[in-house]
Amino acid sequence: MKAKVYFSKNITEKQVVEMFKVLNKDLKGKVAVKVHSGEKGNQNYLHPEFFRDIISHVGGTIVECNTAYEGARNETHKHKALMDEHRWTKYFDVDIMDETADFPIPIVGGTVLKENFVGEHIKNYDSMLVLSHFKGHPSGGYGGALKQLSIGCASSKGKAWIHSGGKVTDQKILWSNCAEQKVFLASMAESAKSVVDYFKGEICYVSVMCNMSVDCDCCAVAEDPCMKDIGILSSLDPVALDQACIDLVYKSDDPGKHHLIERIESRFGTHTIDVADEIGAGTKNYELICID
Repeated sequence: MKAKVYFSKNITEKQVVEMFKVLNKDLKGKVAVKVHSGEKGNQNYLHPEFFRDIISHVGGTIVECNTAYEGARNETHKHKALMDEHRWTKYFDVDIMDETADFPIPIVGGTVLKENFVGEHIKNYDSMLVLSHFKGHPSGGYGGALKQLSIGCASSKGKAWIHSGGKVTDQKILWSNCAEQKVFLASMAESAKSVVDYFKGEICYVSVMCNMSVDCDCCAVAEDPCMKDIGILSSLDPVALDQACIDLVYKSDDPGKHHLIERIESRFGTHTIDVADEIGAGTKNYELICID
């Protein structure tokens, strides 16, 4: 069966809400809203003002986790200060989910990892809205919904676990223990599936294809966007959603797409989608439905 992926060329605050509404899915209970809040110095991340309407619509709490690399987000007190500086706390309740501890959740069907370490506060939420900024990534090739589920929801310990392919959880020794590239990408797919399974269908995805640099919002010094904006997509399936975003990049008539494609292909980025499809995190088989 094909997954439904909805697409609109209209990139506005209000259209984010409309793209959520077409999913016809009411998120229950306390809603976690996963965003990428932006590393200090990054110029491409989507600012909180852009997401005010949708977060108000679902009554959600912004959730993030600490990073596993040096910067402004690797320790909770610094991360909170940056959330203030980036104005997330001006508009929303914000929760650094691994502030107190991490929480192991099982991975069903994984061949690299058998468990994932997420922020312990995930236990406080009944459902999740994943708001992704689709763009390139220096490690993963691209960043979309699957990365938000995996690296995004992983605690600092969990991020080290994923990057090392299940070898280490200590960020201080991570970078001398990184996994081979495709093992790392498989680890992302497997950890993403664990979060999908955790919420048992109470999860929705919206991805915004704008400000598309070859670099992620986690880069303090990032390349400027390399191609023109494409639109907003939404789905109940993160694998279909990421595959649709990739396909739209390839189908674009913008010559700048070749920079982004080179980043994706040089990092074997679509391997994450392939593995996620294979282990049942979703399907690559989708129907694209255009919304005015």
